[in-house]
Amino acid sequence: MYNPTLSLFRNSLNIPNTQGIKYAGSKLKLISYLLPLINQLSIKTVFDGFSGTTRVSQAFAKTGFKVISNDISEWSYIFGTCYLKNKKKLSEYQELIDYLNPIKGYDGWFTQHYGGYDFTGKAIQPDGSKKPWQIHNTRKLDGIRDEIDRLSLSEVDRAVVLTSLILAMDEVDNTLGHFSSYLKEWSPRSYKTMNLKVPKIFENTQDHTVLKGDIFEAIKNIKVDFAYLDPPYGSNNEKMPPSRVRYAAYYHIWSTICKNDKPELFGKALRRKDSSDTTAGSIFEEFRKDKQGNFIAVKAIEDLIQGIDAKYIALSYSSGGKATAEELNSILNRHGSLIKILKIDYKKNVMANMRWSNKWIPEAEKPNQEFIFLIEK
Repeated sequence: MYNPTLSLFRNSLNIPNTQGIKYAGSKLKLISYLLPLINQLSIKTVFDGFSGTTRVSQAFAKTGFKVISNDISEWSYIFGTCYLKNKKKLSEYQELIDYLNPIKGYDGWFTQHYGGYDFTGKAIQPDGSKKPWQIHNTRKLDGIRDEIDRLSLSEVDRAVVLTSLILAMDEVDNTLGHFSSYLKEWSPRSYKTMNLKVPKIFENTQDHTVLKGDIFEAIKNIKVDFAYLDPPYGSNNEKMPPSRVRYAAYYHIWSTICKNDKPELFGKALRRKDSSDTTAGSIFEEFRKDKQGNFIAVKAIEDLIQGIDAKYIALSYSSGGKATAEELNSILNRHGSLIKILKIDYKKNVMANMRWSNKWIPEAEKPNQEFIFLIEK
């Protein structure tokens, strides 16, 4: 049962550390609000429907909940397996990491497509292209990635070393945090040499579940006490073209490192063909309207809330999203009892508890606002 008299910031609740890559949709800052919120509920099982870097799932697991984590991305599944399925001590992986680190690099597939030379600080190559990494790091990536495939590793061990590899490459990249474009001048970190480290894993005492697939398929077979939903909302800017880069395309290289499948590429950023906007776009980023003139993305949000079997649902919403405040307010009240609304202003770094369900609507028009809606079905 929800207890509204409990303080949001309970002194007894420690916010656990989590680990992840640079990520445009990261909910790292939200964890300190989410955990105290759900700590007021009588729940044991939680579902993280759009897990991304899995930081929220990691925090749920470390806090003692039994977690079901889901995302459509291959790299998110690898992260989830690494952090949620591991039952070994961190030290047990050190020998494997020490073996992989000195593997000799070579000019392989990753170097051919994503490695660049330094031209007195400039990252623009003779053919006019820009690259996400300097060539000394892609050579090392080629050598280590091929060696991982040659080893007979368990699913969890493989996920741990692939996560280590992604984290290491994330520390030496030449991007603004995503892979839809690259910097013209080499970033200071790109000159460093990539070095594998054991991820900050923890010994899981519960049997968590990690899924990879469409959210609507995932919810058909789950029943949980609490679900956290953070769809990749599209912009409500009518002038925004439908061909803009989607979230799935921002991190295409991480999926390629996980799969090592040498896919067909396209565009200046050399994205995977299967990450194109027409192939990999989420329905929650959909710009079109249905025959009734309503945004398809808004209908998807309602279908998701209605279809999930959970006693409590926390929905994240950022100002400027495709769903208007009025539409979202109607959806939430149609499918449950709206019992708490948190408004977080990241620019001011403050949080407010919205007492009345209609008070948040005008606030949603302001920039830099993040909302968490807690409903009881």
